[in-house]
Amino acid sequence: MVGTVVRFTSPRTSVDVTIGQDSPASRDLLSMLPLTLPVQDLAGREKISYLPRELQHAGTPGSDPEDGDLIYFTPWGNLGFYYDASGIGYSDDTLHLGTYEAAIEQLEVLEGEAVRVEVVR
Repeated sequence: MVGTVVRFTSPRTSVDVTIGQDSPASRDLLSMLPLTLPVQDLAGREKISYLPRELQHAGTPGSDPEDGDLIYFTPWGNLGFYYDASGIGYSDDTLHLGTYEAAIEQLEVLEGEAVRVEVVR
């Protein structure tokens, strides 16, 4: 499971996320794929998307998010691509799923699109 690559693809770009740990939340996310999600900006810090249901995450440790992290925020049930995590500290509610390498311009192109999410390797 660690090292699995999940691709988020819109009509104009794609962003690959590498799963970073074997956790209940990561396993449940992978079990839901493939799916299509809308993406929106949140507070100029992250691009978020709401899953069709909450992830089963009991036992998944919290995290101290960094730019380039894909997280799951348990209170809202959303995925988040952090691109400005400055000033955000550790939280038990912020679960690290993986990492990505993409410029903010790539993330902006995902926004407002129907984004296909699937395992590519």
